[in-house]
Amino acid sequence: MLLLMASLASCAGGPDTDASVTTTNPAQGRPPSPVQVAPQQSWDDAVLYFVILDRFADGDPDNNQDVDRAGPGSFHGGDLTGLIANLDEIADLGCTALWITPVQQQVPGYVSSVGFFDWGYHGYWADDFHAIDPRFGTEDQLAELVEQCHARGMKVLLDVVYNHCGYESRYIQEKGREWLRFGSYCGDDDLTSCLSGLPDFKTDNPEVREYLLEAHLGLADRVGLDGFRLDTVKHVEHDFWQLHRARTRERLGDDFFLLGEVWGGDNEVMEPWFEPDEMDAGIDFSFQGSSIGFALGRGRPIAFNRYLDMREDVREGHFVSHYLSSHDTPGAILTLDGDVELFRLCVALQMTARGIPCVFYGEEVGRRVGDWPENRSDMPWGGLGVLPGEDIDRDEELRGFYKQLIAIRRAHPCLWRGEREGLDFGKHHLVFRRHDSESGDQLLVALNRDAEAAAATVTLPENWNGDATDLLGGARFAAAAGSVELTIPPRSTLILAPTAGE
Repeated sequence: MLLLMASLASCAGGPDTDASVTTTNPAQGRPPSPVQVAPQQSWDDAVLYFVILDRFADGDPDNNQDVDRAGPGSFHGGDLTGLIANLDEIADLGCTALWITPVQQQVPGYVSSVGFFDWGYHGYWADDFHAIDPRFGTEDQLAELVEQCHARGMKVLLDVVYNHCGYESRYIQEKGREWLRFGSYCGDDDLTSCLSGLPDFKTDNPEVREYLLEAHLGLADRVGLDGFRLDTVKHVEHDFWQLHRARTRERLGDDFFLLGEVWGGDNEVMEPWFEPDEMDAGIDFSFQGSSIGFALGRGRPIAFNRYLDMREDVREGHFVSHYLSSHDTPGAILTLDGDVELFRLCVALQMTARGIPCVFYGEEVGRRVGDWPENRSDMPWGGLGVLPGEDIDRDEELRGFYKQLIAIRRAHPCLWRGEREGLDFGKHHLVFRRHDSESGDQLLVALNRDAEAAAATVTLPENWNGDATDLLGGARFAAAAGSVELTIPPRSTLILAPTAGE
């Protein structure tokens, strides 16, 4: 969701864990090209990677209009060429799908009421929905991005906006109040308000609907997209989304995926869009704060376990996508005061929870995702020679932890489609079981948020055979009389599987 958050709105390797068929080239320290990802079996199995295109990688300096890398609201030069050249960075992590910000032609100017020059580098201030902004690239390059992602086993979601255009957009002059609400003509409810003062499309107007649908669906059809991330969903009518669903299925196929953003949404909030099947998934805004709160010691683990149970109650065939950092909120590492150990605990929670985990670019290498506009800083490349974040330090150990967790998740269906069962709760630790009845796959997940080690005696399920081995660190815990005694290291996670061969 586009936000001018300041004065305008104040809004804002253990066994069976290798999900990729290639590994890093130790001679160069970077993955060979191209990296192949085991394609997701369904969206249950997806791991999403979200990129602000302008902030990731600059591959074509010739299209660098209005670039000022020191400006927090300026273009920094990232483009489709740079993203294509660095796709293996994402594929090597194990992510199965890529979400990128909008690529339409942006308004030519900037706003300065936030205290600095703020441009449409993020893609949410469209000036022409039927053109690609040359600062991002071309339609052919977008098609190449899709092709290159598919060659690696990854799907592509494009962020699209139906609710509004950019400040001072040409649509104001060309279409006026017949198509748009702006200035004093804005309403005060979800459907008629002008978010952050942006011109609001009258999406109940059939002419407007057809124009926007053809712009977005036509582009998706031409370049072969796999789905959309839908911006500002609650600010557009339900009957529009029902028409949108029918049109995408008719033109783009039944598998075209729709991930909707309803601000503040979770599994319950999304139900009015899930029940009539207007979209497949929604952003889960609850997970970030809840997991950070658990890591910081707020509330009892048994209460957090109830929250985890609650958020998995999602309508059949639909999904929620949970994140730890985003372009609209302060990131988890910042909120945790830079405590990477506690952040790793949150990452472990994210990767062992039902839903579609979304990795926000660079947080996997320790990017300090600050409050707006610092949550939209450059991708850290750590001396790898990639602009605009060429020399920003990276935490490669943290990236390895992400890679290991994603591989474990992909290898164990109990983590992405299985049932949850809370087993043991202490003052600062939580142990739960994930079990997939279809495959028989099961794991125990033990988390300790305390600065001291935690002891837990856990009764093993009847069909658990043998001892327990931690897939993250390799430690083995002996089972006796149907239970296992665990020592959970400080601020750490164990992911326990039945010991191989028993």
